[in-house]
Amino acid sequence: MQLPLTDPDSLFEELLQDLPPEVSSLAREHKAFVRAKKVQTPEQLLRIVLLYCGLDNPLRTVAGTLTALYEPITDQSVAERLQACGPWVQALLGKMLPAAPVRLLPDGYRFRVIDASTVQAPGATGTDHRLHICMDLVSLEFVEVLVTDVHGGETLKHFTLRPGDVVIADRGYAHPHGMCSAVQQGAELIVRLNPFSVVLTTPTGPLLALGAALKGQRTATIRTLPVVIRSADGQYEVRGWVHAYRLSPEQANRARQKCRQRHKKGTPKAETLFLAGWVLVFTTLAPAVLSAETILAIYRCRWQIEIAIKRWKSVLNVDALRAKAESPLAEVWLHGKLLYALMLERRMRRTLGDSWGRLDQARGGTWWRLWGMLKEVIAPMITGALFWKEEAWAACLKAVAERPRRRKLQQLPPAAIDLLYRRRHSEQEELPLAA
Repeated sequence: MQLPLTDPDSLFEELLQDLPPEVSSLAREHKAFVRAKKVQTPEQLLRIVLLYCGLDNPLRTVAGTLTALYEPITDQSVAERLQACGPWVQALLGKMLPAAPVRLLPDGYRFRVIDASTVQAPGATGTDHRLHICMDLVSLEFVEVLVTDVHGGETLKHFTLRPGDVVIADRGYAHPHGMCSAVQQGAELIVRLNPFSVVLTTPTGPLLALGAALKGQRTATIRTLPVVIRSADGQYEVRGWVHAYRLSPEQANRARQKCRQRHKKGTPKAETLFLAGWVLVFTTLAPAVLSAETILAIYRCRWQIEIAIKRWKSVLNVDALRAKAESPLAEVWLHGKLLYALMLERRMRRTLGDSWGRLDQARGGTWWRLWGMLKEVIAPMITGALFWKEEAWAACLKAVAERPRRRKLQQLPPAAIDLLYRRRHSEQEELPLAA
């Protein structure tokens, strides 16, 4: 029979199963943990990271939790500890990806779906950081995650690719430079085409008038055109095929309406509205390898990374940066939140198996609700609430108390307090004496 756990550190050690074994050594190597003072071990320091980044506890709440578990500590001490954790957390994150080697498909390919998401600091009106994510489209495992500032745009250049990788991405990645970088690494492409961000030519050299080439095509049919995508300066080019699927009149009208709404100035050009009625997908895979119908079906599965990002945002609040964008804590929070997300992902697969959500078989459901359930399991392990010391509550109140500030917490005016107590005193005098 398993003996009951008697201290918070033993319970917390269970989480280390889903983290790299080098947690302690990396903490010392990257100078996150130098000597034992208020924080005695690298594992206690990791608890601080997960409280602040994973559970989104404010600094003073983190200080109160540590006070209840170990010894009194201030929020300023917690902040100083966290600021030194940036390189360490990034190193741990790198060890988490990928969690296991992703198997090749029978034909020697791996489907990699790529997308990005924005992160905003408190009170921000625009983007402060951007998450760049690469996910295996069969196992739905995260393969690569990168954090950049707002200037890190969507491009395939961010990712490390290998021969056999088939990259699936939306039209935001349809730039010749990034596409050429992926092809040079040996990857194949399935990318939604934005015909107005590239120069299209025929394989023999002349410019390709895409709108004219597609006129006369019936609805709900596919037209395949061999093309060369070039950059405006002619420095980069990628050869492949465009599979063009013509939408039904109803679908085309909805697409054109969205096109008009996105167009900020004036009315869109006639060719822009015409091509809005098509799904245009560029690929470097020859039709003899994968048919046009299969390429378009694979591209539709790209939606899985959108679902994964939505899951990160709704369950873990990945897009809601707690720290100011330029503060030292911002980098720690971003990478610590990703570390927490991957830890949750790994625990889920270890507990429930790896095949439940794979796309190469009929699925029984999605991971969405399971993430929420496992998050509730993990939270007590991080907070150690079962082991908070009763005698530490007075110190906890001191740790979470408001700091001196110009605008003090509200209090009733003295006259109201005096009136309140005078009335209470008079009511007590009027009560009859007990028999």
